[in-house]
Amino acid sequence: MRILVLHQYFLEENDSGGSRWNEITKFWSDQEHEITVLGGMIHANGNEKLPEYKGKWFKRKHQGNVEVIRCHVSESYNLNFLGRLWGYFSFMFSSLYAGIFMTKGKYDVIIVTSPPLFVGMSGYIISLFKRSPFLFEIRDLWPESAIDTGVVKNKLIIKLAFMFERFIYKRAKLINVLTPAFQKKLIEVKQIAKEKIIFIPNAADFSLSDDLLTNFDAEAFRKQLEINDNFVITYVGAHGVANHLEQILDAALLLKDTNVIFLLIGQGMEKPRLKEYAELKQIRNVKFLDPVPKKEVFKYILASDMGASVLKNVETFKTVYSNKTFDYLACKKPIFMAIDGISRELIEQADAGIFVEPENSKDFSEKIRLYLEKPNEIIRQGENGYQYAKNNFDRIKLAQNYIDQIKKII
Repeated sequence: MRILVLHQYFLEENDSGGSRWNEITKFWSDQEHEITVLGGMIHANGNEKLPEYKGKWFKRKHQGNVEVIRCHVSESYNLNFLGRLWGYFSFMFSSLYAGIFMTKGKYDVIIVTSPPLFVGMSGYIISLFKRSPFLFEIRDLWPESAIDTGVVKNKLIIKLAFMFERFIYKRAKLINVLTPAFQKKLIEVKQIAKEKIIFIPNAADFSLSDDLLTNFDAEAFRKQLEINDNFVITYVGAHGVANHLEQILDAALLLKDTNVIFLLIGQGMEKPRLKEYAELKQIRNVKFLDPVPKKEVFKYILASDMGASVLKNVETFKTVYSNKTFDYLACKKPIFMAIDGISRELIEQADAGIFVEPENSKDFSEKIRLYLEKPNEIIRQGENGYQYAKNNFDRIKLAQNYIDQIKKII
C-alpha cells in the first residue's frame, strides 16, 4: 500500500520523545508498504529549527525506508500561546502545500495524527486532491485538554475549535482513538457512529527493551551517574503546563531525609521555571537531565527503581494513557501513577505500580516510603507490568492490527 502520514511531531532519527509513529512506519515499511511522512521542523518541546532547516521551507529526506518531507513550522512555536497557535497553523499550511505539490500520485490512505487538531484540515484537503480516503487519529482530546489546563480561555477560539473538530470528524472515513475513554466520549458525547471508530492504543516498544534487559549493565550505569546508593525514580517526558512537575519537586522536598532521588529527563517551556523553583526551595534530590534518544532513555529507566507518570489534575486527563507509562512497563519498572481514570485502571489491572492522587505531594511521598521498605514488591510488580504489556500493548502486534483495519476501508 501507499500511505501518506501527516504528523507535526514525527521524530528525527535518534530524537527524544514519543516515537509511536516512527516505530509504526518502520514496521510498515519493512513489510514493503510505501510510506511518506509530512513532519514538522521543530520538536514538540523545542524552540527553534535544527540548523539543517534554517532558512528552508521544506526538506526531503529518508529515515530508513520511510520518506520524510520536513515542513516549515514557525519558530514562535514555544514562546507563548499565540506563538504556539501560529506554529500549528504554519504547519497546517506548509504540510498542505507539500501534500499537494511535493507528493506524486494517489495514496491508498492518508493518515492524520492529532494534536494539533488543525492539521486535520490539511489532511482532508489533500485527500480531495489525491482522491484518497482520510483517516484521523486522536492521540489527545483537543480542545478539551487545552481548555482544562487553562491554555485556551478565549470563548470565540473555543467555539471555533469545537466547530473545526466536528467538521474533521464528519469527513474522516475512519477515526482511530488511543484509549477506550476517547472511544466512549466520541460515541456518547460527540455522536460519532461506532462503526467509524477503531481502537489502536499506544504501546510498548519491546524491540529496544528486550535487548537491553539482557545485555545492559544497569549497576555500572548507576555508578557512572553517581546514583548507585539511591532509590531512583525516573520521569521521562515533557516539562510543560499539563505535566505539573511541581508535584514531584514538592514530594522530593518531603523525602529529603531518605536516599530517594528523582531524575527528570526531557524538555519543555516550564523547565527553566522548575529549575528556579528547585533552587529556591533548595531541593537537592532532583536531577534535571536533557532529553536523550529513545534507546538511551531506556538505559536510565533500567537503572532506576521505579518510574513516574504525572499530569495536572484535570478531568480530561482521566481519559488518557501516558506515553511514558509503556516505556516503564517494557523495562519492568513499577509506576507511581499520578493520573486518575483509565491510566490508574491500567496500572491497577496489571498490578504494576500504585496510584498517587494527582497534585498531592504528601500522598506521593508517603507511597514512595512504602516501597522503600518493600524491595521484593518492586520486582514482582515490574514483572507483572512487563507481562501485561506483552499481552496487550506490543507495538508490533498493534501496528499489524492497524494496517489490517486500514485494509478494510480501501
